[in-house]
Amino acid sequence: MFSENANKIFQAVIEKYHVINTVDQPFTNAYDKNTNLIEHLLYRKCWIDTVQWHYEDIIRDPQIEPVAALKLKRQIDASNQDRTDMVEYIDSYFLEKYKNVTPKTNATINTESPAWGIDRLSILALKIYHMNEEATRSDASDTHRDACQKKLDILLEQRVDLSTAIDTLLDDISKGDKYMKVYKQMKMYNDDELNPVLRSQK
Repeated sequence: MFSENANKIFQAVIEKYHVINTVDQPFTNAYDKNTNLIEHLLYRKCWIDTVQWHYEDIIRDPQIEPVAALKLKRQIDASNQDRTDMVEYIDSYFLEKYKNVTPKTNATINTESPAWGIDRLSILALKIYHMNEEATRSDASDTHRDACQKKLDILLEQRVDLSTAIDTLLDDISKGDKYMKVYKQMKMYNDDELNPVLRSQK
């Protein structure tokens, strides 16, 4: 199943990141895009999510200097752009893969594209990894560990459900029972013409 492979890649990415465990570490993709395109995209997608997860931790430091916070906010903005770009790349992969499938006359469109489901699966992998850390922390109280274990159990159940939903959607698309579209980003705040603050600086 697609989701089984995706979950393995996400786990590998998160474990790789935590070997050095810094947001500014160099990135190397474990998969060649010419021979393993979808794996290449999934690996890159989860790396972006993992770095951003830790950006979000850092910026919540109440002692962070304002200049450093502003720099980090810019990095989070850039990361968000990379994240949505990767979602489009992944959806484009599926559009190409299923381009010869003719949707049935009663085919329906899903509430979200495959790649946005995969985006949620990547974030869920990060939640599971870090909640497991909290559930097994030796310096935490039993109460803390027990509470985190309950949350971890729910997250693991969510991963099963989401994985099943993604696999079902891809199967439905492959059979023509569902069809998909890619809606290009309509973000306005990064656009010099659409953001009135940026426009006024021109």
